[in-house]
Amino acid sequence: MIPLLEIRDLAKTYRVPGKSGSKPAQLKAVNGVSLQIAPGETLGLVGESGCGKSTLGKLVLGLTPVDRGEVLYRGTDLVRLSARQLRPYRRHMQMIFQDPFSSLNPRMTVGETLAEPLIIHRLCAATDRQSRIEELLDQVGLDAAAAFRYPHEFSGGQRQRVSIARALAVEPELIIADEPVSALDLSVQAQILNLLREIQTKNKLSYLFIAHDLAVIEHVSDRVAVMYLGKIVETAPADELYRQPQHPYTEALLNAIPQPDPSLAGRPAPLKGEIPSPLNPPSGCSFHPRCPYASEICHQQEPELRHLGSNRQTACHHSDKVGLKKP
Repeated sequence: MIPLLEIRDLAKTYRVPGKSGSKPAQLKAVNGVSLQIAPGETLGLVGESGCGKSTLGKLVLGLTPVDRGEVLYRGTDLVRLSARQLRPYRRHMQMIFQDPFSSLNPRMTVGETLAEPLIIHRLCAATDRQSRIEELLDQVGLDAAAAFRYPHEFSGGQRQRVSIARALAVEPELIIADEPVSALDLSVQAQILNLLREIQTKNKLSYLFIAHDLAVIEHVSDRVAVMYLGKIVETAPADELYRQPQHPYTEALLNAIPQPDPSLAGRPAPLKGEIPSPLNPPSGCSFHPRCPYASEICHQQEPELRHLGSNRQTACHHSDKVGLKKP
């Protein structure tokens, strides 16, 4: 089966001005990432802030130009297409942004916001537009009267529902959800996550779900990709990754998930230290300054992302030593 989306060796580097006339530094925001998403699948992408997750999502959609690599949608490399050639593909891939307030035009009513993609892509006649808008609002749990209100009149959760409705307007096959619940209260987060799952089942959607919270990723994902300093360090089916991580960074992220019983003993200490500067990454394995399993080879040689069976990959010299210690 051809993947719905396949990313091959994707890279993006930014030039950062140097100090006092020195040469500009290079920041490798995304560094050789390869991933696949199957039809109807949710791939969770997780990592600390600044690791390149959001940049990767923008590269996939063409919101940021690609330096190197391929973005294959049903076998077609979108990177090689002109703006005119790319336009028909844009309706098949949509994005839900982290901040639902800044991503909505405050001068447009909700109805105008939802009508805009319908007009641009000529998806329905003007006479049918209002009924389509009401249908979209109903899908995300808002009443028809919401079409005549402005974004500032809604709560954060309601604004995110509008953003979801806007993404659904063009009937996409893939939605990239970039931290879609991180700006919301916990109770509202659960409502939006459940809504996204219901919509996925009804519309047979695929998701690239970007988050820094592994507890959220666990709730929505079929597979998980873990990102660190611009690179993928582990991929696995969600249940396998949470049961037995094969990279020390994944292990540390799992240990950082809050436990309902603080008296539980035997869990390793959470991850210590700060993520290194991408302007001056460590030699060898980029995670070795924070890794409890690091040895000399980790300081000198960067590990390749290698297969562990048919469904798992990890980039670690000591993956055989990694694993959560259950209490």
